[in-house]
Amino acid sequence: MSADLNRKKVTKNAFRITKRRNHTALRVRVPGGHITAEQIAMIADIARRFGDGNMHITTRQGFEIPNIPFEKMAEVNAALNPLIEELQVANGVSFAASNSGYPAAGMRNISACIGNRVCPFANTDTTAFAQKLEGQLFPHDFHVKIAVTGCPNDCIKAHMQDFGIIAICEPQYDYDACIGCEACEKVCKRKVTGALSMKNGKVIRDARRCIGCGECVLACPTGAWTRNPQKFYRLLIMGRTGKRNPRIAMPFLNWVTEEVVIQVIRNTIPYIDRYILRCLPKEHIGYIVDRTGYDVYRREVLENVKLNPEAKIARTMQWPGYDTLNDANMRSADYWKG
Repeated sequence: MSADLNRKKVTKNAFRITKRRNHTALRVRVPGGHITAEQIAMIADIARRFGDGNMHITTRQGFEIPNIPFEKMAEVNAALNPLIEELQVANGVSFAASNSGYPAAGMRNISACIGNRVCPFANTDTTAFAQKLEGQLFPHDFHVKIAVTGCPNDCIKAHMQDFGIIAICEPQYDYDACIGCEACEKVCKRKVTGALSMKNGKVIRDARRCIGCGECVLACPTGAWTRNPQKFYRLLIMGRTGKRNPRIAMPFLNWVTEEVVIQVIRNTIPYIDRYILRCLPKEHIGYIVDRTGYDVYRREVLENVKLNPEAKIARTMQWPGYDTLNDANMRSADYWKG
């Protein structure tokens, strides 16, 4: 790394410090994972002109362009400007596009499954929701990971995010249209939670066991089950990988609206700002919640949030995971040989 290079400024500008001396890698945001062929061509052109022609597709659905010389960063930012206008400003991001590149890199690219534009299982347009979140949240400098998935199948791995947003549906039942074929009851029993049962040739739905997946809607041959036009979501929080205590995210809110999800995540930004350890280059939000306690987090992020009548909130929170220092269950190879 060059001695006169401001590392903090470079990383804030969405460039990565890499192992190759005097070279960097550019992170390109693709909100919701949706990109046109023309936009990919723009990224490829930057990779050819300023890098070595290679691109890396990240796990968060963005791109990294490696092996860019430090002295080319200003030119890269200028070349990036049209792409920023198309992928950021067009999605409602509030900063004015300029030749200075990205203004922040703390919040990772908001990822999304393909959603109901294509997938019959999806309960919402996940790309549109991710892009809306991008416009509401970016830019800021905190390390936050968000993913939107269209149904409880969770193809985007929402359970491994700081915020995992699962689109769910409230299935609506037309008693007269039901022919008692049991197709919905069977699919729910075999694939989901067994929330449906039959009584006198008709279906009974146990609302407590229903996870809002919509499988009954797809299985019904007569259209007796339909999705409520009102969109609902389950918000999971504080899942993570990493070196210390990897764990899956757990449900914080259930049957909430899009507006509630957005406001809660927006309220989390000042919460992070209040409690983050500034002695660290970055701190994952899950560790902040561990330190302040769930009750403090819940109180502060729900402040002034108008919850819809259907909403449910977790009373307590326990995250299943493992501590890398806890080796009580591990035995040496010699133990098993003996």
